[in-house]
Amino acid sequence: MPEIAAAYRATRGRVRQLLEAAPPGSADLPVPATPAWTARDVVAHLAGVATDLVEGRLDGVGTDGWTAAQVERARDESVAQLLDRWDEHGAAVDEMADAFGAAGGQLIADAATHEHDLRQALGAPGARDTDAVAIGFRFLCAGVRSQRRDAGAATLVVRHEGGEKLLGDGNPGAWLTITRFELLRAATGRRTVDELRAYEWSGDARPELLVVTTFFTPRTAPLGE
Repeated sequence: MPEIAAAYRATRGRVRQLLEAAPPGSADLPVPATPAWTARDVVAHLAGVATDLVEGRLDGVGTDGWTAAQVERARDESVAQLLDRWDEHGAAVDEMADAFGAAGGQLIADAATHEHDLRQALGAPGARDTDAVAIGFRFLCAGVRSQRRDAGAATLVVRHEGGEKLLGDGNPGAWLTITRFELLRAATGRRTVDELRAYEWSGDARPELLVVTTFFTPRTAPLGE
């Protein structure tokens, strides 16, 4: 899956550039979109995902315990060391991408989500139209589609800057106009319920189903992103 490898490589490059350009002390800044992590902890998780994939530590993949262990193991590493490790093991993950299947989308969605968590924390917005955002959008749309189906909600048409995406099998009964970036943030719990409701909806909206609740819950306070 060349697009997965290319998007993952490009995300590593942007995160490195972001952290290397950040003011001194930025590694210790809290990242409000995450579970009490600092910027350094976010990079520890990103590097840790690549390390765990390369070293075969896949028990509990994606769970809170799995990610917390990545952060804990990296307590003695600097941001520079973590970025170097992510590049080293990330390059090996690039070579493995052909075997990932749908999990490749999850890898990119996670990396893109945390890139923008860091951007929000560091006051450095940007990179909202990247391949990683587009891939993450597609992956998360599959989760939203499953939730709407399981809840008996109408088929949803998502209108975005690249066209339209149909989430469901029947005739459309709901419509949402949104950017791919904004859906990425909403589906990963970076928006409040009030923010979800404020999107441009029509039909059988069910805004709460926009959050992929397998892993995420809506925020209680806006990020101000």
